[in-house]
Amino acid sequence: MYNLLIAPFADNEFLRDALLGGVLAALICAVVGTFVVLRGLAFIADALAHGVLPGLAAALLLGLSPLIGAAAGTVVMMAGVQVLTRRSRLMSDTAIGLFFAGMLALGVMITSRSDSFTGDLTRVLFGELLGIDRQEILWQSVALAAVAGIAWLCRRPFLLLCVDPDVAATSGFRVRLYESVLLGMVALAVISCFQAVGSLLVFGLLVAPAATGSLFGRRISTVMVIAAVVGVGCVYAGLLLSYHADLAAGACVVMLAVSVFLVAFAVMEVVRWRHRPAPLPPHTHSHPHPGEVAA
Repeated sequence: MYNLLIAPFADNEFLRDALLGGVLAALICAVVGTFVVLRGLAFIADALAHGVLPGLAAALLLGLSPLIGAAAGTVVMMAGVQVLTRRSRLMSDTAIGLFFAGMLALGVMITSRSDSFTGDLTRVLFGELLGIDRQEILWQSVALAAVAGIAWLCRRPFLLLCVDPDVAATSGFRVRLYESVLLGMVALAVISCFQAVGSLLVFGLLVAPAATGSLFGRRISTVMVIAAVVGVGCVYAGLLLSYHADLAAGACVVMLAVSVFLVAFAVMEVVRWRHRPAPLPPHTHSHPHPGEVAA
């Protein structure tokens, strides 16, 4: 059992760093993903995760830090969506869809300019969890502290936004401001976690553990804790699966997180089915025997 569960991390420094980086990514996504799921921001979170692609591709081609490229792509995506939403008659989901498709296409165009970009593109799309270094772990630690601090300071307006934006507005909170802050948290999560699981899979780590938490939790704090436990557990199990089966680490982590949600959902449905109220017996009318006289 030791050789199966503990020895891979005890004997491999790269795997230990990957575990630490993956745990930090899971905690960041648990905090941010809770609001993404409860507020219904999954579409824009997915768009942001893909919107970093042209910035990442351009940064790699120019020899710059991928973090700079990811930040630039995210800023362009968020600013473009807000300008289109506020300055035109388009609905927000239409604006998001336009930039989602445009940024993804631009990323593919940039990558097509280099014949030697295949390996870098794979790393950008699917992450390189086993290649995380101490500098990236430090950056993730800062990002975790930032999202946790913002979530704590803005917990009341965020809660009201998850319930109903109109309630938040009547309570005296500036809805657009706090929605922008929330989107900024999503962008920070995407930027800080793409190294671990890639721009395509970070969306799964954002949504799947938090969705599992929403099945069982009735309070935001409970959903967040469950999401953190599920995310950290999937990172550990995913790294072990990757090590023993020689599979992509980031994909293993996200696939396990989605699988946990599906299993939890199935269990909840079975429990709900077993505890459903028994159907009432058909109503029967009793009639007196012809020979009887009613009192």
